[in-house]
Amino acid sequence: MELNIRLFATLKDRAGQGQIRVNLDEPATVQTVLAAVVSQYPALATAVPSSIVSVNKAFAGENTAVRPGDEIAIFPPVSGGEMSHPTYFAITDTAVDINAIHQHLTTPDVGAIISFTGSVRGQTSREGLPDATTYLEYEAYEAMAEQKMAQIAQEIRARWPLIKGIAIVQRIGALQVGDMTTFVACAAAHRDQGAFEAARYGIDRLKEIVPVWKKEVGPDKSVWVEGHYHPSEQDN
Repeated sequence: MELNIRLFATLKDRAGQGQIRVNLDEPATVQTVLAAVVSQYPALATAVPSSIVSVNKAFAGENTAVRPGDEIAIFPPVSGGEMSHPTYFAITDTAVDINAIHQHLTTPDVGAIISFTGSVRGQTSREGLPDATTYLEYEAYEAMAEQKMAQIAQEIRARWPLIKGIAIVQRIGALQVGDMTTFVACAAAHRDQGAFEAARYGIDRLKEIVPVWKKEVGPDKSVWVEGHYHPSEQDN
């Protein structure tokens, strides 16, 4: 089969183009796709091992299946300052593979990963909102949102310098009751090196400065939920 693969940043520069095509046999996984990329585009060989792969806008592990027509992208960690350990930031309208993210954060010097997972609840006891939630509609200013996720990672490293890997994910679109909405994970050598505190800071800060909004949709009305924190220039 023939696959179209989008390239970004350093990979795009190395290839001299923003999109490449690879040919390989079915069935295929991300691992076999990357092997084909290295074989057919030698200029990318040194960049591929540290790159991130997404399949249909979802973070993918080496065993993730790839099929004809899938939207595949290969890119380096999102910019936002020098980060010597793995990071992953995403705004996505598809399901999140938590195991793949954990695998990406797990390096030989990591012994603990603390994560927070948010989900859609079916009942809301807040004035002005529907009593029951049918679904949530999430919207994001995507380009700015990923920049702010990278900023949160920098803030975490400044406060807890022993944190090694950081992942921040926000889902968008219509999400049903029980669906995951947010995911934050922090990796460290040991659990007592700030990983719990850093993960809590990550989700709290996401709610403050990452431009994402949600609409509560119930049986009889829908309401955009607005926060109370107003970022200033000091939040840049």
